[in-house]
Amino acid sequence: MTDPTPPDPSHTGWNWNHSYQNLPDLFFRSTLPVPVKQPQLLILNETLATQLGLDPSLLSAPQHTGWFTGNLIPPGAKPIAQAYAGHQFGHFTGLGDGRAILLGEHITPLRQRFDIQLKGSGRTPFSRGGDGRAALGPMLREYLISEAMHALNIPTTRSLAVATTGETVTRSENLPGAILTRVAASHIRVGTFQWAAAHENTPALRALADHTRQRHFPHLSEASHLDFFHAVMNRQASLIAQWLSVGFIHGVMNTDNMALSGETIDYGPCAFIDSFDPKTTFSSIDHYGRYAYDQQASIARWNLARLAETLIPLFHDDEKSAVDLANQALHTFQETFQKHWLQRMRAKLGLLTEDPADHPLIKDLLDWMHSQKHDFTNTFLTLSNTSSLETPPFHDPEFASWHQRWKSRLLSQPNTPSETIARMRAHNPTVIPRNHLVEEALTAASEHNDLTPFRQLLSIITHPFATEAPEKFTSPPPPGSPPYQTFCGT
Repeated sequence: MTDPTPPDPSHTGWNWNHSYQNLPDLFFRSTLPVPVKQPQLLILNETLATQLGLDPSLLSAPQHTGWFTGNLIPPGAKPIAQAYAGHQFGHFTGLGDGRAILLGEHITPLRQRFDIQLKGSGRTPFSRGGDGRAALGPMLREYLISEAMHALNIPTTRSLAVATTGETVTRSENLPGAILTRVAASHIRVGTFQWAAAHENTPALRALADHTRQRHFPHLSEASHLDFFHAVMNRQASLIAQWLSVGFIHGVMNTDNMALSGETIDYGPCAFIDSFDPKTTFSSIDHYGRYAYDQQASIARWNLARLAETLIPLFHDDEKSAVDLANQALHTFQETFQKHWLQRMRAKLGLLTEDPADHPLIKDLLDWMHSQKHDFTNTFLTLSNTSSLETPPFHDPEFASWHQRWKSRLLSQPNTPSETIARMRAHNPTVIPRNHLVEEALTAASEHNDLTPFRQLLSIITHPFATEAPEKFTSPPPPGSPPYQTFCGT
């Protein structure tokens, strides 16, 4: 959704709008952030600030530090907490922004619209007994991983800043408090639609659907709600395919964490695969593998089914006809996802054309990686490096047979070997946020007040397709390392 008139920014660059607040007040509550004792700007994303049309030097000025903690409200902002519901690990509950405040929608000089949200800014009407605060480690994690995802060209929310609060938050231990400033195309979720449906408020549901179409699918402004649903499904199918292509596991794909914009949102128990195993989970509370690597597409479809349930009143006046239309649409998801997944995986193998044998070719490589416990990222990277293929891990008859099939497949294409290599290198990152390095950086920052490892890692992972990187950042965890676990807490 773009603003119809040119922006008129203040001297700071902020240019606020509040289209979400034109919706029924069922969807939000006016709420002020809770000031903190000692606000301090820890890190500012100057590149993102510039892209937003903001002046980094002004944003980082001491008198504006309070903007990033809620101690000061930027001129023109109208803070709210958004209401939504969600299925969390399959169980439905009412939620809402329990520790986040939406300051408003910023309109850039290019007339793009972005939500600006403070995460960890204190209790709201939806806090349900929580303290509304966030710890420094999880906020730095979201900053790091979201910026890595952006550099990997995967749709994602962004991180503008992290500020410390001078206060502690109590989880299993006392931790330094912090607030993240998150930038998103919007924070409209499947759970937002579930909130309207749970209140049996069809006029509010219709208003939300129309607002979402205008904001994220303006080309469908005159189309049917069923066409809108198909467009949402396509974006989600594309997003999940992109996750899988880089070995990313979201970790908590609840319906409140599926944004209708098609962006990756909420970086709690997320991580990247090292040694490839399709059953990998990282979340400490995902005991049954609901959100494992190989379940993410099916969970996306499950979440979309919940969205379809909310839209039944808008699909057709006759309920049975509406349900039939929803089911017909959902039946197309797997095919759509497979199309996106094959497109991504073909690119990783340098394949430009399509062949029915591509699916088994890709699957056999993944099965071999799994059986041999090979690193996901480095295996694909090695395929574009002939000398690396001469190393012992690839002296394997099963791999040799697969390699010959792949080489034969490449010969069926019109592109030259150099074009093939270029295609592979554009789709196979040299570096990802290695889990053990992420933990080292977060520990140094949280426990020792040392941001040096964090900044070093950030500088590397925001250039993921660099032809070379220090070995430290390309190596999997040392042999014998304990299984990696992540925890909710963002």
